[in-house]
Formats: sequence, C-alpha cells, structure tokens
Amino acid sequence: MRIVIAGGHGQIALRLERLLAARGDEAAGIIRNPGQSDDLRAVGAEPVVLDLESATVDEVAEALRGADAAVFAAGAGPNSGTARKDTVDRGAAVLFADAAERAGVRRYVVVSSMGADPDHAGDEVFDVYLRAKGEADADVRSRPALDWTLLRPGMLTNDAGTGQVLLAASTGRGPVPRDDVAATLVELLDTPATAGLTLELISGNVPLTVAVKDIAGN
Repeated sequence: MRIVIAGGHGQIALRLERLLAARGDEAAGIIRNPGQSDDLRAVGAEPVVLDLESATVDEVAEALRGADAAVFAAGAGPNSGTARKDTVDRGAAVLFADAAERAGVRRYVVVSSMGADPDHAGDEVFDVYLRAKGEADADVRSRPALDWTLLRPGMLTNDAGTGQVLLAASTGRGPVPRDDVAATLVELLDTPATAGLTLELISGNVPLTVAVKDIAGN
C-alpha cells in the first residue's frame, strides 16, 4: 500500500511510518519544514514538503494521487496559540479531506483526540483545541465519499508499547503509549470494516490486533 500521512514529522506519524516501511509499504509524510526530511528518510518514509496552512486543495490532492489511504496526524502542537488550533487542527484536516476526495482516496484515518466536541465550552487553549478537533471530526463524518475512521487516543505517553489495548466507542480516560497508537493505526488501515467508526483507545489487556478485529466485527 501507499499511505500519505499529514503531519509526517509528528511523534505518532514517525512511528507509523517506521512500521509501514518495515513491512514493505510506501509511507509518505507531509511536512512543512524541509529540515525534517532526513528524519523521515531515517524511518523509511518519503518526505513531501507542503504547508497545509497555505496549500491549495489541488496541491494537496497531487500529493495524495495514487495513494491507497490517507492518515491525518497533523496538529498545531501544545505550544501554539488558539489561532493555529483553527488553521491546523480544524482547517488542515478539512483541506486534507477535500484533497483526498479530489484525488479519489477513499480510505481516510484521523488521529483525533479524546473529548473532541464541536460544542465543547470554554476559552482556554485546550478548550479551543477540543472544539477544533470536534469540528474537523464532524466534517469528516459528513463525507460519504470517504471510508473514514476516527481514532481518539487517551493521554499519550512515550512508554514502550505493550501491544495490549482497550479499543471501543467509549473507553473512559486513561494513558496509551504512542507506540501502541501507531500500531493500532496500521491495523485500522488493514481493516476496511472499521470504516464509519469513531473509536477511543487506551492501554488495556486485549492484543491490539484482536481489539481491531473485534470492533470491526461489531
């Protein structure tokens, strides 16, 4: 498969790219900073330099042309202000979905956030972030041309992955290693029957391959 990942230099994206490349898939990561290209090459991914805050739909669609799947894993980051929550966490996600439709890429997986809600109240930066992610998720859900899956991890950690998770429509709060989020994304990409599902993910006691198959069966 060829998978194009928005936010290609993110901590989850780099792990995902390494996993995909290791099994022989083509992973391409969209990055804004060309100085990050070598980091992507080091994990076996192809860097695609493109700024999702200023690119056109056609430019992004060109990057997606011929892909089997698109993964939106971009984010403005914890130190960005409220304006970039809108331009990246919402705006870039909508742009990437528009581009996927234009390029004919149906499979679309989003790394969202637990608690994302377009009606979330509050004016703190994290409140604005949850609203932006919620608005982006609502936009993706409205698109019949995309076979979308929304993954909402709990509190992200850099602990080594265990391969044991709890994956459900609602899990409750909890931590999850970024390793396990990336590995779950691979399983979701391999499981078309998860299309149309919004899933929460935390550490648990079910092998993640089994957890994805179970949720797809339900």
